[in-house]
Amino acid sequence: MSLISINNLTFGYEGSYKNIFENVTFNIDTDWKLGLIGRNGKGKTTFLNLLQGKYEYKGIISKSVDVDYFPFEVKDKEKLAIEIVNDIAPNIQDWEIIKELNLLNTDAEILYRKFDLLSGGEQVKVLLISLFLKGNNFLLIDEPTNHLDIETRNNLINYLERKKGFIVVSHDRNFLDKIVDHIISINNTNIEIQKGNFSSWKVNKERQDNFEIVQNEKLSKDINKLEIASRNTAKWSNEVEKSKYKTNNSEKTIDRGYLGHKSAKMMKKSKVMEQRIQKAIDEKTNLLRNLDRNDTLKIIPLISNKTPLIVVNNLQIKYNNKSIFKPISFEVNNGDRIAIVGKNGIGKSSVLKLILGQNIQYDGEISIANNIKISYVSQSTEYLKGTLKDFAYNNEIDESIFKAMLVKMGLSQSDFDANIQDMSEGQKKKVLIAKSISEQANIYIWDEPLNYIDILTREQIEDVILKYKPTLIFVEHDEIFIEKVATKNIKLEK
Repeated sequence: MSLISINNLTFGYEGSYKNIFENVTFNIDTDWKLGLIGRNGKGKTTFLNLLQGKYEYKGIISKSVDVDYFPFEVKDKEKLAIEIVNDIAPNIQDWEIIKELNLLNTDAEILYRKFDLLSGGEQVKVLLISLFLKGNNFLLIDEPTNHLDIETRNNLINYLERKKGFIVVSHDRNFLDKIVDHIISINNTNIEIQKGNFSSWKVNKERQDNFEIVQNEKLSKDINKLEIASRNTAKWSNEVEKSKYKTNNSEKTIDRGYLGHKSAKMMKKSKVMEQRIQKAIDEKTNLLRNLDRNDTLKIIPLISNKTPLIVVNNLQIKYNNKSIFKPISFEVNNGDRIAIVGKNGIGKSSVLKLILGQNIQYDGEISIANNIKISYVSQSTEYLKGTLKDFAYNNEIDESIFKAMLVKMGLSQSDFDANIQDMSEGQKKKVLIAKSISEQANIYIWDEPLNYIDILTREQIEDVILKYKPTLIFVEHDEIFIEKVATKNIKLEK
């Protein structure tokens, strides 16, 4: 066991008007399994980069262990996977590599394929086992579950449950609950560490937020009462002050007796009240600073008088004239929320693209009602560019509604001036989701909408779907989201 100590850490990007971290101090035990959480743009990846020494900062970061970052950059992807493992973790025996792969429920044959020919999930596995096999290091694991199917995520959970000594950035609540024993939360004004998993952290956070809300309301009432009493006391004090001056033969004299004593007493009382007011204001100022308001998003779906909206019979997507999954059949009616689930590469996105009218080879029948308006969230964000104003104009959506949804999802006014291509992946995904919920449509088709999206925003999206009940067809690997949102699951099988 050793410690990573952070003392008075202060960091901000050049040209930024606000520091990301300000005088942050805490310790990390290198045997802990930590989940790092926070809204998109709060500095999670920045913190990992600071631990790696990539940026200059004020304060002290001291550590007696080496840190390694995932995803590790593979420069020569033409190499065999086993060569990549040996490059990262030299002097490791083959049986040790195979043992790690077995823990991930993965066949050792992937070691003898070129790295760039492996699936995304297989690449994740190869890089993770390499870093753990390297040994004597503390791992910084940055969003390992993006684009991974549910089965691969569960394999990863089983693997990381057996490991220790890492920080993992993830927005998958089920994933965090099962593998971590501490949570680091980057809040609005500080960083704090709690023992436990995500669910226990959330309970404590809600308890603290509710306590602060009650205290805030109480202090607001107290301040209001004290201010009224202070004004009245000051008024009485002034009147008494005036009355202690006696007029005698056109000359003013001061009553040094009862009235003078009363005046001094009232003035003293007024000053005491002012001190109480200032103390209450100071206490109130320290409240609610880390309260993330879960503002309600809004979506107004169009309800069609046609039913069903979509009919699918014995559908099979084909690649190179070969069917890739067993026939599926389903209907989509108003208010249905259908999750398309299955392993990576089995054709989930192709089903969505077929409904969208793209040229996809298939067998079976698909019928879509006429004059149906569809709103689409793509899996990729690579094509996004320009300003938010231009994006709203080009997509014919109301700019004020669009930006209001983004504010509720955590973007700031300064983000509105940035080019979309310069935003984080999470912010880009929020742009696509805000566009979609700003549109009125009969059917919303979302392809992995939650990749890179922070947990609070995921909960906001769940809430808006459950409140407004749009007709939705989606692909997603977040099991909690699927469980909460879907009314029907369509599983694709080889």
